[in-house]
Amino acid sequence: MEKFFLQDRQCLCSAGTSPQAILIQPIDEHEANTLEQKLALLSSPPCPPFLYAAFQVKDWNQELSPWEAPPVFGKESFGHGAPATLGFILDYLIPHLYQRYSLPSDIPVILGGYSLAALFSLWAAYNTDTFTAIAAASPSVWFPNWLEYARQNTLLTDSVYLSMGDKEAKSRNPVLASVEQCITEEYQILQETPAISSTLEWNQGNHFKEPELRTAKAFRWCLKRI
Repeated sequence: MEKFFLQDRQCLCSAGTSPQAILIQPIDEHEANTLEQKLALLSSPPCPPFLYAAFQVKDWNQELSPWEAPPVFGKESFGHGAPATLGFILDYLIPHLYQRYSLPSDIPVILGGYSLAALFSLWAAYNTDTFTAIAAASPSVWFPNWLEYARQNTLLTDSVYLSMGDKEAKSRNPVLASVEQCITEEYQILQETPAISSTLEWNQGNHFKEPELRTAKAFRWCLKRI
């Protein structure tokens, strides 16, 4: 695993021989400590060679939120840092990866993540056509006004993977409890766009069960679509 800093963000990369795709994921500190496990799951055959690039997000609710929203749990509200984070990916990270690893300019780029990072990945695909596929594992589609945004805008990607735990909706928090209905509606929106290949996979357990495995499954599905 190679580590470097770019625009004050720590990046962690693992490159296979002659990669056929770039996988990009925003991660938190916990995910940084479990990357080896995720990469092992990702790399198990059959799987084409890829370049995996993760970058750490210090303030999850601020840097990955597409717009401001009141607190849903605890006292921390949501910011509107998603545009700046997407700008980092497009203007700095991807060009740096091309140069650092001598990648062809037409190599497919897959963006994905877990939880709010998965929602950010979906949002990003409404704002740029850079990403060939989106790997959204247990996305926070309960986010205030998200479904309205998804209905009113057009996805600019070829493939979208969605997943959800079958117990994630079992929450006393009414916003979080809506996640099953929200992911079903999100998938229906995708199904109404025949040009986009999409799937919704249900996993066992709540939101915190096997995030590494769920994320690896999301990226592997996308890799099969390139």
